[in-house]
Amino acid sequence: MFTGIIEDLGVITRLETELDNLHITVKSNITAELKIDQSVAHNGVCLTVVQLNDKEYTVTAIKETLDKTNLNHLQIGDTVNLERAMKLGDRLDGHIVQGHVDQTAICENIEEANGSWIFTFSYDASLNNITIEKGSITVNGVSLTVVNSKQNSFSVAIIPYTYEHTNFKTFTKGSTVNLEFDVLGKYVSRLANLNKLI
Repeated sequence: MFTGIIEDLGVITRLETELDNLHITVKSNITAELKIDQSVAHNGVCLTVVQLNDKEYTVTAIKETLDKTNLNHLQIGDTVNLERAMKLGDRLDGHIVQGHVDQTAICENIEEANGSWIFTFSYDASLNNITIEKGSITVNGVSLTVVNSKQNSFSVAIIPYTYEHTNFKTFTKGSTVNLEFDVLGKYVSRLANLNKLI
């Protein structure tokens, strides 16, 4: 379980394919605090640490993960948003994030707003995921508040701190990002769709 509050930006140092799996090696300031078998969210994707080496660690993404996330677009030198699993008893500064990406989205627009930025993303609405105005959304693992919610798109407002301390500063029009929709919203949507079938 995560909160969507990013701890560090990791840098991809090695990518190694083995059958359908991708071994991803990351250099990070939090590596010394990690241990084998620990869960870490990478751009919002929960992956397990399988190897530690000085300031770098390695995780493995399987085909299912690569098919549903933007991890298959990673290149050496790219930055990823990192968050370790939350501790019981800590404050929940973001919202409840599972680290299970629902789908990807495309960055459609970036607008400077006199001290902040408005990012607009579009996604495939046929997968029945929804956003609501002022609801929660996770973009590349970052807990954010939805503005301008539409059937297949939404916007988020990014403050300077978030812009500087996440990989939002690397986004351009056309960038592919990971989305995890609010878990409570997903249950409500599922129940509503089941009621339509009855």
